Amino acid sequence: MLYLLDNLNMNKLEPKHKRAATYLKDMVYGANDGLVTTFAVIAGVAGASLDPLVIVFLGFANLFADGFSMAASSYLATRSESDVFKRERAVERWEVANKPASEEAEIKDILSKKGYSGADLEQMSVLVSKNKKFWVDLMMYEEHGLTPVGETRPLKGAATTLFAFVIAGFAPIIPFIFFFDGASLFAVSTVIAGVMFFAVGALRSIFTRRFWLWSGLEMFFVGGLAASIAYGVGFLIRAVIG
Repeated sequence: MLYLLDNLNMNKLEPKHKRAATYLKDMVYGANDGLVTTFAVIAGVAGASLDPLVIVFLGFANLFADGFSMAASSYLATRSESDVFKRERAVERWEVANKPASEEAEIKDILSKKGYSGADLEQMSVLVSKNKKFWVDLMMYEEHGLTPVGETRPLKGAATTLFAFVIAGFAPIIPFIFFFDGASLFAVSTVIAGVMFFAVGALRSIFTRRFWLWSGLEMFFVGGLAASIAYGVGFLIRAVIG
C-alpha cells in the first residue's frame, strides 16, 4: 500500500519538492536550447565575418523569437496534458460510480500484479473501494499512467522556460555588447559558451541520472558540433558571395 501511495500521491506527500524539481527541469532544458540556438547564430555570423553589431541584433532576435516559441510550445504541451488528465479522470469517476463491479475487477487485477493474493488481495480491494478518490487516482495512474497537473503549472512552466532560455542565451552575446577587441570577440564568446554548455549539461544529470561529468561533456560536444556546423555554413556563404 505504501508503494501505491508513494507513486499516486507524490503531489500530496511532497508537493514542494515535486514542484521545485519540475520547474528546475523546465529551467535546465530552456537554458539548454537557449544556449545552443543562440551560440549557433553567433558562430554562423562570425563564420561569415559580419559586423559584431549583426551578431548582437540577430542574437537578441533569436533570444526572444525562439524563446517565446519554446515557451509557447511548453505551455501548449502542458495544457494539453492537463486537459487529457481531466477528461480521463471524469471518465474514470463515471465508471467507478456506474460500473463498480467492472472497476473492482480491474482493481483486483492491478493489486494482484503488485504481488497481493488471497485474503490480502480481498482486503486491499475492499479498502480501495471504500475511498472513491483514491480508487480513481489508482486507476488513473495504473491504467493510464497519468498524474495530476496543477492549474497554474502550464503558465509557470512556460515562464520558467522563457526566463532560462533568455538568460543562458544572453551569456555568449555579452562580449559583443561590451565591444572587446575585434579579434577576441568570438574567442571570448566561445569560452563563455563552452563553460555554459558544460554547466547546463551537468545539471541535466539531475533528471537523466547519468554521471554529471559525462552529461556535461556530452552537452559540451553537442553544442560545439552545432556551433561548428553553423560557423562552417557562415564561412561558405562568405566564400560564395565574396
